[in-house]
Amino acid sequence: MKKELTKCQRDVLEKNFINYLKDLDEIIKIPSVYEEDNSSYPFGKNIQLALEKTLEVCKKLGMNTYLDPDGYYGYSEIGEGEKLVGVLGHLDVVPPGNLDEWNSDPFKPTIKDGKYYARGSQDDKGPTLAAIYALKSLLDSGFKLNYRVRFIFGTDEENLWRDMPKYIEKEEIPTLGFTPDSKFPLIYSEKGLLQCKLIAKNESGLIFKGGDAFNCVPSKFIGDKNEKLEKVLKELKYEFKENKNKIEIIGKSVHAQIAEEGINAVNRYLHALTLSGKETKSGRFITENIIDYKYAQSIFGEVSDEHSGKLKFNIGKVELNKNEEILSIDIRIPVTYDKDKVVEKLKEKAKEYGFVYEQHDFLKSIYTPLDSQLVKTLMGAYEEITGDDKSQPISSGGATYARAMDNCVAFGSILPTGPKTEHQPNEYIILEEMKTAMKIYMRAFEKFNK
Repeated sequence: MKKELTKCQRDVLEKNFINYLKDLDEIIKIPSVYEEDNSSYPFGKNIQLALEKTLEVCKKLGMNTYLDPDGYYGYSEIGEGEKLVGVLGHLDVVPPGNLDEWNSDPFKPTIKDGKYYARGSQDDKGPTLAAIYALKSLLDSGFKLNYRVRFIFGTDEENLWRDMPKYIEKEEIPTLGFTPDSKFPLIYSEKGLLQCKLIAKNESGLIFKGGDAFNCVPSKFIGDKNEKLEKVLKELKYEFKENKNKIEIIGKSVHAQIAEEGINAVNRYLHALTLSGKETKSGRFITENIIDYKYAQSIFGEVSDEHSGKLKFNIGKVELNKNEEILSIDIRIPVTYDKDKVVEKLKEKAKEYGFVYEQHDFLKSIYTPLDSQLVKTLMGAYEEITGDDKSQPISSGGATYARAMDNCVAFGSILPTGPKTEHQPNEYIILEEMKTAMKIYMRAFEKFNK
């Protein structure tokens, strides 16, 4: 049954929303993309600056703050009591990708037609700050907490998750929690996430590389121009454009959890290159196993389950250097399927092409029972604010910080009908829908008092 916030709470939220946008602007402007080989900070100066700026905002809002001396994480806390509710968000972002596909600077927030455009607006700076301002609005309206809330800020979610183990090693673990890094109404299970590399000796004489990250479908690939390649691209009806002595394959970037909805420019380039007569091990592997198989069925067979759907497969990067061919792969494994079976089948297939398998990272799947108190509480908050009693908890191929700790789920901030724009050009949030998310979070914080 729908149960609105009080008029006072709504009025306070409207007032605070202005400051939310101002503070979000400042955090978004910091291009907190992972940087390698930086001795001063674990993941680069810009990620450190984003962490410091976020803690500065929290301190201004009346919270106690803490910055890990080694720069792996930070947190802000408010309230009193034995129970600790954790809200986990991340401040690192994926690279913006092809800037030509953006209608505005990805790190200069732009509002147009009720949408807020910027890298990190949806994943995950916008939702993280929304949860903070939701609690701020609740407290400003006179609500008294009988527990503590800790906002935990991660810095390596888009890469190897080296931040959360550091937090867990050193700090108090929340009694329960959520991460505002997915969709409403609630994510009760997440697929296993395997990132790996296939490595082979480069005997082609070719040198090139492309793609931005394991977990992004590559939106473009720039290679050397030649007539045979152009002819094949036209025959395949693959979109491309010419630029002097280079050729650019046009793809469509999406998150790896929905790789089948994107257009992988790396795959298209290597497929066309192979058909044009320039053979590489990577090109053969992709041409024979991936191009006609959205879910890599040629390698794994049909892999799916009732809870989480199909196995997802994405080639995020390719590199051919003087010595090696390297494919960087992201695989989302259904929650009931054995990771070792996936690895065994991939190794077996890779060997046929001269590749060896190397694991880069693995996050096990999670499952939270639908009858748990945490799920019931958060679903109650969602239903009371939206009046939606039809939507049910869902499974996801995404990898959120819900995996980092027990009794934690992904909760919002995108509404069930809202667009997922994370990892894409022109990433955005819809401002009115973010207000709704903040109302849901306000109600959830109320319910945690009981």
